[in-house]
Amino acid sequence: MTGNHKDTSITRRRALAVSGGTVAAGGLAVAGFQSAFADTTDGTDADATASASSTSSECMTLMTSVTEGPYYLDGALVRKDITEGKAGVPLTLRLTVVDATDGCTPVKGAAVEIWHCDAWGYYSGYTTANPGGSAPAESEEGDSANDQTYLRGYQIANANGVVKFETIFPGWYTPRTCHIHVKVHTGGEKEDGTYEGGIVNYTGQLFFDDDIAEEIFALEPYSKHTGSYTVLADDMVYDGGGASSGLLTLKAVHKKDPSKGYKGSLTLGIDPDAENTGAGSGGGGTPPSGAPSDAPTGTPPSDAPTDSASPSASASS
Repeated sequence: MTGNHKDTSITRRRALAVSGGTVAAGGLAVAGFQSAFADTTDGTDADATASASSTSSECMTLMTSVTEGPYYLDGALVRKDITEGKAGVPLTLRLTVVDATDGCTPVKGAAVEIWHCDAWGYYSGYTTANPGGSAPAESEEGDSANDQTYLRGYQIANANGVVKFETIFPGWYTPRTCHIHVKVHTGGEKEDGTYEGGIVNYTGQLFFDDDIAEEIFALEPYSKHTGSYTVLADDMVYDGGGASSGLLTLKAVHKKDPSKGYKGSLTLGIDPDAENTGAGSGGGGTPPSGAPSDAPTGTPPSDAPTDSASPSASASS
């Protein structure tokens, strides 16, 4: 099933497999709703430790990492606000990193990296790649975003394992549902404005409820991208497991006005001793046309089927 988008502008301002009791090579992930987004005066989240403890029974819901997809770029900046002025519905993303092998204790200093497409389906670094359907050229947005860095960034987890990003609700591109890519790194350090060294413990994706996504895509600037999008049930990566499969808990800033934005939350349980970059594994998911020939490691082959997955990890694009 797909959703059809028409230009219905309202206002203006982007297969995780549950593996039971088996540790997934490269990391663990589990959802946990954090009800409060307000930070305390010392910059930490007052409810984080208690929440992490309360979800310990869920912490051992293990699932595999997925490929990083064809649009990953090294050298993302350490920063909270990754929008660079990109237009879209505001999204405050709050992620909590815990050690799933040690009672879900917070992982202080973990580096959480995210990247996603803009409201029309374009990724920075790949702005000539066709997102499918009918969309204006990325350059027509007229913002001041850097075409190599927008909607990419790191944050370093505080003592409670919490990071927060200010971004926008991602758009969509063929053949994927809207999503955000995520990596959790440990053992490295901030250097020259980015994060260097260490290992990648987990590579995954975050997803959005279909009803909320459809509501957002009716707004400007999303509505300028028309065509058919993929809903969660038909996505090649999302496996229907809800929060344990990366489905974000979303809370509207203003219930009657979705343009005001959303707050999204999830807890990521990792194994700090495991490593999985997500590069080069899995099949399927040919990227939209126009991606450069020297795309990063992990780009699916051009002849890969769009609905297949390897036994160890589902394809990602």
